[in-house]
Amino acid sequence: DVQLVESGGGSVQPGGSLRLSCAASGLTDSSYCMGWFRQAPGKEREGVAVIITGSGSTSYADSVKGRFTISRDGGKNTVYLQMNSLKPEDTGMYYCAAMKQGYCFSANPRDVASWGQGTQVTVS
Repeated sequence: DVQLVESGGGSVQPGGSLRLSCAASGLTDSSYCMGWFRQAPGKEREGVAVIITGSGSTSYADSVKGRFTISRDGGKNTVYLQMNSLKPEDTGMYYCAAMKQGYCFSANPRDVASWGQGTQVTVS
């Protein structure tokens, strides 16, 4: 079974930075699609960024382009989300996700194969 464990959330003032980490285990393919989703209170879960770990190709939601960077450390099976210039509207629970085969750049939560437990990000 795939297991995803997030870390790195916390509270920060607007304009600040945080880096989230997602340690993956149980992944058997040489390349896979990993993403970050977030969910604010009272809102639907939304895709933030995704990366193909083999090629390094990435995709971002328009709301975070230029501020967030997704990256990977293949040797450690870890995916990161560097978040800069944080805004109050970035507040929410952030989830690491392993995408289903063929749905790599989907931002739809239904196309996620495995979820992490989530880590809280608060910007205020």
